[in-house]
Amino acid sequence: MLFRSGRLEIAAQRARLMSVLRSGLHFLWMGVTMLPFALIILVLAAFGVQGDRLYAWAAHWLRWAIGGARVILGVHHRVQGMEHLPVGSNSPAILLVKHQSTYETFLMPVIMPHPLAYVFKKELLKVPFFGWAIGRLDMIHIDRSQRAQAFNKVVAQGRELLARGVWVIMFPEGTRIPRGQRGTYKSGGTRLAVATGAPVIPIAVTSAKCWPRKALIKRAGVVDVSIGQPIETTGRDPEELMRQVEEWIESEMRRLDPEAYATQG
Repeated sequence: MLFRSGRLEIAAQRARLMSVLRSGLHFLWMGVTMLPFALIILVLAAFGVQGDRLYAWAAHWLRWAIGGARVILGVHHRVQGMEHLPVGSNSPAILLVKHQSTYETFLMPVIMPHPLAYVFKKELLKVPFFGWAIGRLDMIHIDRSQRAQAFNKVVAQGRELLARGVWVIMFPEGTRIPRGQRGTYKSGGTRLAVATGAPVIPIAVTSAKCWPRKALIKRAGVVDVSIGQPIETTGRDPEELMRQVEEWIESEMRRLDPEAYATQG
């Protein structure tokens, strides 16, 4: 028994070491590949290129990032519910996504059939190269210290982008939430949906199984993505609508990752 226990401990140590090495290699891969794509976007933007052409370059880098996670880290993704997405080049949609890690931030543009516009805090624009590049894309960056003005900006830009067939994506919990936990769902996304008449698409993601919040070390495994049916927003109350979105996402998270909720009853 002691011999077997010792072998298991050695195997576990080797697995941890491999995770550390793979995570370091993937971090290096992200930095090395991000820089040239960011420079391409900055140069093209300087020459007047904008819109979908710039987004295509950003999405191409994200495919490299997700591909690197698959090859280097052994992190794969499995998607269900693609048939629930609206069809048509100009069909609007607002995606409200469970937020557990950076992984889904990179993954969504890779799997979605429409360009996406993220709503994010303006401080990210100061991040060298990465922030400078996303500042050239059709995204919605807001000043959280000015709530009323920020929401008016989200509605104005969101309406314009939705009319062009760009889908708006938001994380209603506002920040990355640890595995098995529920954050505070804020109604900004549903308020935008009601104001624009765009349907809401709730999405559950189990990324923390492999890529935990704020963790440097990632683990091999499968990230499940479940896309819910569109929810019509015309005439709805934003708070009530968000409660519906929250309950669908959280119940779906329990179905997809029961181990994380096993102790919660």
